[in-house]
Amino acid sequence: MSEILNPHDSDLEAVVLGACLAETAAMVLVGDKLRPEMFYEAKYSEIYAALQSMHRAGKVIDIITARAELALRGTLEEVGGAYELARLAGCVASSAHLETHALILSRMHVRREMIRGMHALLASAADETIDLDEVLMGLNRLAGRLDNESVFGSCLRGMDRLMQDTLKQLEDRMANNSGGITGIPTGLLSLDKLTAGWQKGDLIVIAARPSVGKTAFALHLALIAGRAGKHVLVNSLEMQGERLGDRWLCAQTGTVGATDLKTGQLTEQERREIIEAARELSRLPIRVDDNPKRNMSSIRSTAILQKSKGLCDLLIIDYLQLCDVKSDQKNRNREQEVAEASRGAKLIAKELDIPVILLCQLNRECELRADKRPALSDLRESGAIEQDADIVMLLYRPALYGLPTERKSKYSSEGLGMAIVAKHRNGETGDVYFGHNPSLTRIGEYEPTLEWMRKNAEPHPGH
Repeated sequence: MSEILNPHDSDLEAVVLGACLAETAAMVLVGDKLRPEMFYEAKYSEIYAALQSMHRAGKVIDIITARAELALRGTLEEVGGAYELARLAGCVASSAHLETHALILSRMHVRREMIRGMHALLASAADETIDLDEVLMGLNRLAGRLDNESVFGSCLRGMDRLMQDTLKQLEDRMANNSGGITGIPTGLLSLDKLTAGWQKGDLIVIAARPSVGKTAFALHLALIAGRAGKHVLVNSLEMQGERLGDRWLCAQTGTVGATDLKTGQLTEQERREIIEAARELSRLPIRVDDNPKRNMSSIRSTAILQKSKGLCDLLIIDYLQLCDVKSDQKNRNREQEVAEASRGAKLIAKELDIPVILLCQLNRECELRADKRPALSDLRESGAIEQDADIVMLLYRPALYGLPTERKSKYSSEGLGMAIVAKHRNGETGDVYFGHNPSLTRIGEYEPTLEWMRKNAEPHPGH
């Protein structure tokens, strides 16, 4: 029974250690792939820990130096002394199949961790004093940890292979090009022009102060993507799903006000419009998860499951600072927690090869400026957000601060919103103007007022 619960191969562990002691290049091959805890035998784990430490310090590794290192650590006799090192060095003639052997050891380690983790989860599931949500979160954490452990392989590619893969992506973009849009459309022409649509593998951060319209803008993007036939997964950590449904209904009808919908004071005509809008929206491939206790690990697990079914082309997370960032690591500050969540979002985008839109809050610094215009430096709690993001968009509504016009364009601030593309790793930055209704439930292209157009059509004095 113990063999089943603890799959291992002591002989293979000895062969790997023997190669590391006898061959100069051996630790180069396995030093970043194996960790001491991957060895089942305690003495082998201790020996490998010493060898790994020597390798990272750039020390020469052989029986003599390994013996000295273990003696310095005070564990030489514990592992069997010099005799054991000599015996291990004689276990293998070369490191020809070392990477394959290391892969086998790694997989055995993952299986042991899976068995231990599942047993712990079974015990927790049977204990009714433990909250079920905690058990489910433990399951998601275990799945994520095991998935990370199982990653064993090199991403190293030669230029020939890299060029083949690059040309294949180019051909895909050419084949799927629609009016210059190669990704998922945004619904705003000027934003599509800057980004060519949301691209696979990109992390798009949309940041703003509270009440500026982060959620409204994200729901617009989800609606546009859904109408384009893209499968969208929305994780709403702040708002209940039905409240998102209210906003989508207002956006779809274009006539029913958010207040009327909230109070239920609808005319019979408006009620019919709402029912028809709900019928049309129900056909869209959009899924909403409004569990407020989600963390990046559980969001990732859900996204992987939906992606495996072909049901996740775009992931939206609303919003970063509400994401549960509990971890086994102790003594972490808030900035480190947010940085970890931000990095997790980027890894989801890259791993699933989908665009991930991550909403986050800005700090108060922008409100100290005369025009209240936000900047990259206002990203709240972590510079890692800017570092991880491929695109950072800062939302801005001058009317919210009582400004009659927008400083740069001189547009009237009424019904005017801006998405300031402040960072774009693979393209240009710039200001994108959009229009919105008073309740921010409907977003579209901004159309300057007739007064503005007349004013700017007049010749300037002296011309």
